[in-house]
Amino acid sequence: MPTIPTDDIIPALAAIADEVILPRFRALRDGEVEEKSPGELVTIADREAEVRVADVLRGLRPDATVIGEEAAAADPGLLNALKTDGACWLIDPLDGTQNFVSGRPEFAVMVALVEAGHTVASWMWCPLDRVGYVAERRAGAFRNGVRQYIPPAPNTVSELRGAVLGKFLTPRQRTSIAEVATRFGKIGPGQYCAGVEYPLIVAGSQEFVRFHRLLPWDHAPGTLYIEEAGGCVRRWDGTPYSPGRDGASLLAAANATVWRLVREELGPALD
Repeated sequence: MPTIPTDDIIPALAAIADEVILPRFRALRDGEVEEKSPGELVTIADREAEVRVADVLRGLRPDATVIGEEAAAADPGLLNALKTDGACWLIDPLDGTQNFVSGRPEFAVMVALVEAGHTVASWMWCPLDRVGYVAERRAGAFRNGVRQYIPPAPNTVSELRGAVLGKFLTPRQRTSIAEVATRFGKIGPGQYCAGVEYPLIVAGSQEFVRFHRLLPWDHAPGTLYIEEAGGCVRRWDGTPYSPGRDGASLLAAANATVWRLVREELGPALD
């Protein structure tokens, strides 16, 4: 198996972000933002960053299929490679595009390496904070080169803090979540950026996050980062997460006990 180029990717993502993403932050011009599908935005920064990142990744692992978010939007058939035994690069060139367009700072560049349907390495770069997150299967999770471990979490619902992303929930589900939220320490709407959301659990700023939609480039990087830091990530039905599997809904938590508590408490509102 080819060596995973762990040390090479964060510097490349940082350089690309500095060159094609950050100069556009709060400076997008007319015609540089489009709606690629109802409610889904894409910018010139997304497209240019994806091309640049893809070129870097092809040079590092030429044997791997490259699947970028924007390329897959144009050709959904690219996703079929995730269901094979081959290696795949996943690219989210600008996670949190809506935030970026709105001038909010929660956005990231993310990459994951998938082999035989399982994430084996991941990289997340937050350009404004200059923070890079790296994870490698069975080798740990790192923040700017420092090994990370999720701190001890509360074991009572009334102390748990987390987020339930509501964009794709039904009106009934939103109402039910608002009612059940009073039993928790805090339930917020989330950061609308997986590259920011997942690291908050590892940092101890929250204990869980529930996502409804599972696009692989959104979740392959962060789920591995949490698991390698000692957390628990499973689909809503309790099965393991894999970027090669279709379906919706994912719960990430600080540990297996928190996962169970949150799933039991939120189940009636979201099932």
